[in-house]
Amino acid sequence: MNLPITLQSLFLGLLFLFVLYIYSKNQRSTKKPTIHGLKSYPFIGHLPYIIRNSHRILDWTTEILLKSPTHTMGFSTIGCFGIFTANLANVEHMLKLNSINYPKGEKSISRMEDFLGHGIFNSDGEVWNWQRKTASFEFNKKSMRNFVVETVQSEISNRLLPILNQAAEKGVQVDWQDVVERFTMNNSFRVITGEDLACLTEEGCSGTSSVKDFMSAFSDAQDLSATRMLVPFEHMWRIKKFLNIGTEKRLKKTLSVVHGYTMNIIRPRMLKRMELDGRQDMLSRFASNKDHNEVVLRDVVTNFILAGHEATSAALTWIIWQVSTRPDIERKIIDEIKFVRTSNRSTSEIFNLDDLRDMNYLHAAITESMRLYPPVALTNASCKEDDVMPDGTFVGKGWFVIYSAYAMGRLEGIWGKDCMEFKPERWLNENGVFKPDSPFRYPVFHAGPRMCLGKEMAYIQMKTVVACVLERFQIRVLGKDGIPEHLLSFTLKMKGGLPILLSKREY
Repeated sequence: MNLPITLQSLFLGLLFLFVLYIYSKNQRSTKKPTIHGLKSYPFIGHLPYIIRNSHRILDWTTEILLKSPTHTMGFSTIGCFGIFTANLANVEHMLKLNSINYPKGEKSISRMEDFLGHGIFNSDGEVWNWQRKTASFEFNKKSMRNFVVETVQSEISNRLLPILNQAAEKGVQVDWQDVVERFTMNNSFRVITGEDLACLTEEGCSGTSSVKDFMSAFSDAQDLSATRMLVPFEHMWRIKKFLNIGTEKRLKKTLSVVHGYTMNIIRPRMLKRMELDGRQDMLSRFASNKDHNEVVLRDVVTNFILAGHEATSAALTWIIWQVSTRPDIERKIIDEIKFVRTSNRSTSEIFNLDDLRDMNYLHAAITESMRLYPPVALTNASCKEDDVMPDGTFVGKGWFVIYSAYAMGRLEGIWGKDCMEFKPERWLNENGVFKPDSPFRYPVFHAGPRMCLGKEMAYIQMKTVVACVLERFQIRVLGKDGIPEHLLSFTLKMKGGLPILLSKREY
C-alpha cells in the first residue's frame, strides 16, 4: 500500500518512538528467556529467526521443541519475551497446578478484543468466571444436548447428504473443507442464536447478500485478528490500528459487518426477554437474564460461534484426509458401522446417541487424527508473576507462555516411537473400548479450569458426519500427494482446501 509521504513519516516516527520506549524498558530487565540452539541478537533478540520462519512458525517451533532436552524454548523480540513448551509437566503446571498464575493476560486479551470482546475465550477473572458457570450450566442440560443433536441430524439429513449425493451422481469434485466449514457454521449459528443461515446448499450460501457478507466477514475477521498474534513486533498492530491502514483497516471493516449482523439478531431478542422461555438456543438462554446488555450478548454469540464452527470443521477436514490415506483404517470404521447397525437394529438414516456411543473405533480414529493435527495447535497464556516451570525454565512476569499441542503429539516421550503413525488402536483397550488419556498429555480440548465445555457435542457432530459420509461414499482425495500444507489461524486449516471425488460405496 502506497502511503502519502506525511503519513509514512508519521508511521516511521511513531514506530521509532515505540522502539526507543521498548528498548529502554528492556534494558531494565535482568532476566531473559533460556534459549535452545538459537543466537539471541542485541535488542532484537530472535526477531530474524521469527521473520525468516513466519510462513512455517508451527513446524519451525516444533522442530526446536523436539530437539530441546526439556522440550521448551525461550524467545524474545523487541519488547516481547516468552517461552514455547511441549513439556508435559510444564503444561499441567500452567493449566492446573498453578493455573491462577497463567491467565489469558491483558496483552492477549487486547489483541483479540476487537473481534471477541470480553467473551469466554478472551477474558479472565470474574468476567470469565460468570460466563463459564452460566455456559456450563446450560451445556449440561438435557434439553441443550437434545437441541444440538436434532440440529446436527437435520442439517446432515436435509442438506449435507443431498449435496454429497448429487456430487457423487454427477462425478464432480467438491472441496470437503469448504463444505464442512459451511456445515459447522450453520450448525453453530443455529445452536447459538436459533437462526438458520441456510448456507449449506448446492449453490453455496443461498441466503440474502447480508448472509453472504456475514459469512465472508466472519472468516476474514478471524484470520485478520489471528495475524496480530503472529506479528514479531507486538506493537505493530497498534500503530496500524491508530493510523487505520493495512490489515487493521480491513479488520475494522469486516468487524462492522460481523457485529452489525449479530446485533440485528440480538436487539429484537432483548426486547422480548419475557417471551424467551422455551427457546433452546444459547442466545435466548443468556438473554433471559436482564443483567446482560447487548455488547455482552454480542461477545457470547461471537465466541461460541467461533469455537463451534472453526475447531470442528478443521478436525473434520483432517480426519477425512487421514482416513483416505489408510484403507485398512477405513475398512475397520465401515465394519464397525455395519456391526452397530445390526446389533442395535438401527434403520434410521442418521445415527442416534446410542449408536454413536457404540462406535469406539471411530471415536479413536477421530481422537488420533486430532492428536496429530489438533484444531487449536498453539495456545497462549500470560505469566502473572515470576515463576519457575517444573523443567527448571524461568518465566518472567508478563511473559507469554505458549504450549504446542501440535508438538506434543509428535513427542516419542509421550506417545512412543510410532508417534508419527496414524494409529487409532492406541486409544483402545484390550476389549476394543475407547480409553481416554490425561488431558495434559492430550490437551486438544484444553485442560484444567478452562477445559472445553463443548467437547461432548463436538464428538457427537464429528462422529455423526464421518459415520454418515463413510457409510454411503467412497472418497478419493485429489491433488494431495504427501502431507498437505497447513494454514495457521485460530485453527489448523488445510492449505488449498481438500478436493475430493465421491462415489457410492459398494459393499
